[in-house]
Amino acid sequence: MTLRLRHHHLLCLLTYVGKGYSPAFVANFDRIAARVSGGEEVLLVEGPDDICAPLIASEAQPHCQRDSVRRRDTEATEDLSRLLDEPLPVGKTITLSAQTKNRLRQGFAAGTARRACSGCQWHDFCSAVAAEGFEGARLT
Repeated sequence: MTLRLRHHHLLCLLTYVGKGYSPAFVANFDRIAARVSGGEEVLLVEGPDDICAPLIASEAQPHCQRDSVRRRDTEATEDLSRLLDEPLPVGKTITLSAQTKNRLRQGFAAGTARRACSGCQWHDFCSAVAAEGFEGARLT
């Protein structure tokens, strides 16, 4: 099976430690982090993805459909493509190997892949997780 993730959620996955918008969101994100950690393929998508699913079901106006979130995806696509030195278009399937996860974490911690994080309510929290060496992150 393949997970469907939007580009900026690759960044969120790096610092996810089990906190979120609701218990359903956290339970879903826990499952996704475990699947990616286990080597499951990720299909890069545009718009709501497997992480957004609980929010779409519970919110009348889900934030995942806003222009600001689409901007985050565009910035994440550019930064991650540059960081990994490969194009990451919508529709591409990737697997996050240990080497890829390490490169993503290094770029995130160094701030070279964080334009998409600008203005996010989780920015400071994620910065603290990165500063602690991603301790407790569910993506292994």
